[in-house]
Amino acid sequence: MTTASELSYYTSTDGDLAYVDTGAGDLVVLLHSGYVDHRVFDDQIPALVAAGHRVIAPDTRGHGSSANATGPFRWADDLAALLRHLDAGPAVVVGVSMGGVIATDTVLEHPELVRAVVTCGAATGDWQYTDEWTRGIQAEYARTLGAGDLEGWLEAFLRVVPGEHRSADDVDPDIGRRLREMAFRTMSKHTPGETDWLVRVTDSWSRLPKIDVPVLAVNGTLEPVELLDAARRLAETVPDGRAETIEGVGHYLNMEKPEEFNAVLLDFLGGL
Repeated sequence: MTTASELSYYTSTDGDLAYVDTGAGDLVVLLHSGYVDHRVFDDQIPALVAAGHRVIAPDTRGHGSSANATGPFRWADDLAALLRHLDAGPAVVVGVSMGGVIATDTVLEHPELVRAVVTCGAATGDWQYTDEWTRGIQAEYARTLGAGDLEGWLEAFLRVVPGEHRSADDVDPDIGRRLREMAFRTMSKHTPGETDWLVRVTDSWSRLPKIDVPVLAVNGTLEPVELLDAARRLAETVPDGRAETIEGVGHYLNMEKPEEFNAVLLDFLGGL
């Protein structure tokens, strides 16, 4: 397991950004999902290091131990600046949810830094959920945050772990505990109504055919059907892409079935 004591810090043009940098060998960058931090990958980092990889796992700006933004920024630019600071790359960039969007953003905006992409629970930044259940969760996020109700927000956030078709009792409670701890820490850094400085990468779908590195889209079968369709579209649109699924898991597939997820990831890495 990684620990906070292993964090390093990169002084960006807008505050210090935290990251783990461990192991040696071909570089894998792990990009966490929204509201949490690099510890989402506590079950992946040791396995990748043991398999002979160098792993960099940042806390995205505004998350975990990284500084909040005070001006406009793009996720991909932050990652590119970190990799250039470390004289690292090109990397296999692996992202879950928000991290998956950052992965596709980065290969589109900084292709020289990326040698392959793995996305999970994501497609591109232009894709948005439209299913009723997910939109309901998003509405609850907005309502609770607007009211300054962090506990209410955390309750809605954790409903994503089992997803629409399961209950919390169907998932290892340790996953919810870990996610809650990370999300509480991140959300406590922010205030209701603060400026969202994120500048999003756009026009991503039309640019996918220009991605000339291997892309793997791997998702849990309990994700919304439209997300699975978008992941397949991503894999079919890039020149060298494929989509895989892991049975019986939802959005946090790497936490629910770490051994199966690690096997899929290591198999992909071994084929590069």
